[in-house]
Amino acid sequence: MTTWFALKGLLVDQFTEWRSLSLSDLHFDRSTDAWLGLAALFGVSIIVLVARAIIGRQPARHRVVLPAVPASLPLQSRRALLSLPLVLALVGLPFLVLAFADPHTALISHEVSYPGRRICIAIDASGSMITPFTAKNLNPLAPTEAAFFTSIAAAERFIQLRMNGHYRDLVSLVEFGNEAYVVTPFTNDYESLLLNTSLIADPIEFERFPNPQTLIAKAIEQAVELFKAFKFLDASGNLLVIFSDGEDTIAASSGRPLDDILQSAVDANVPVYFVRTNYGLAKGEHIPDELWIPAVERTGGQFFAASDEASLLAAIAEIDRVSTGTVRVKEYTRQEPRFAMFALLACLCWTGAAISKLTIPFFQKFP
Repeated sequence: MTTWFALKGLLVDQFTEWRSLSLSDLHFDRSTDAWLGLAALFGVSIIVLVARAIIGRQPARHRVVLPAVPASLPLQSRRALLSLPLVLALVGLPFLVLAFADPHTALISHEVSYPGRRICIAIDASGSMITPFTAKNLNPLAPTEAAFFTSIAAAERFIQLRMNGHYRDLVSLVEFGNEAYVVTPFTNDYESLLLNTSLIADPIEFERFPNPQTLIAKAIEQAVELFKAFKFLDASGNLLVIFSDGEDTIAASSGRPLDDILQSAVDANVPVYFVRTNYGLAKGEHIPDELWIPAVERTGGQFFAASDEASLLAAIAEIDRVSTGTVRVKEYTRQEPRFAMFALLACLCWTGAAISKLTIPFFQKFP
C-alpha cells in the first residue's frame, strides 16, 4: 500500500510539472548524443532488416499454414487494433530521446497557489506587559508569568497550528511598544519564525526593549506598511494578529488619527484580529475595550478578550479556523532537471506495450 501511494504521488507530481512546463522553456545539454543514439538505433534496425532479407528463410521450416478465413469477416478494424502495442512502443521512443538529451529549465518564474494566508503577527513588548498572566499549560517554562511571555507562547502555539495544518502561509513578525520593529519579514519558513520568537522571548532582551509605552496604532501602521512593501495590498488573504494587554487609550500614531490608520488597513484588505491578554478582565471590563472593539471590527476582524488560559487558547484556535484560503506566490526555478517526466512517459508507453502483448491473447494473434 505504501508503494502504491508513493507511485501515485510520483505520478501526480510529474503530471503537475508537465502541466506547468512549456517545451520552449527547456534547454538540452546533450541533444547531440540523443540524436546520435537515435541514428544508431535506426541504423541497427536497418541492418537487421537487410540481413534478414539477404539471408532469407527456408519455406519448409519457418512458414506456418493457416486455415482459410472467410472474406466476409470485418477484419480491417481488428488489424488496426492489433498494432496497438507497436504504436505504444513507437510513441515512447521520442520521449526516451528527449530524456537522453538531458532537458532542464534555466531561470524561469511561475505563479503557484498554496493553502494559507499572508499573516503579520504583532506582539506587544511595552512595559505594561509585565503584569501577570497565568498560563501553566501554554507556557510552563516561562521565567515569569508576565503577559509578554504568555503572548509569545500564544504566538508560537498559533504558528505550530499553522504548521500542523500543512499550510504554506507567508508570515511576518513585528514587535512593538510606542515604536514598531519588523523582526521577521514575510516568509514561509516556520522554523525561522519560531526561532525569532524564542529570541525576543529572552528575559534580558525584554528588559532592554527601548519603547515602554503601548501604541497599538503604531503596530497597525507598521503592518500595513509591511504589506505594502511586499506588494500585497491588492491581494486577498491578508491578516494581522495582535497580542497585547490593550493598555492603550491613545488613538493616534505619528500624528495620524486612529481612524486614518484603520482606513488604511481597510483599504489594504487587512482585517485585524486583536487578542487582548489581560488576566481576569472579560470583554468590555477593560476601559480601552470601548475603543478597540469597534475599531478592529471595522476592519473586518475580531476582538478577543483573553482573560485566562482557556479563553486565550480558544482565541488562537478561532483565528486558526478562520485563517483558511489560498495564497498565490511567484516561484523561481533555475537549472532544474526535467528528464524524469520524459523517462516516465517512455516507461509507461513501453510497459503498456509489453503488458498488452504478453498478457492479452487478442494482441498475440496474426493480423
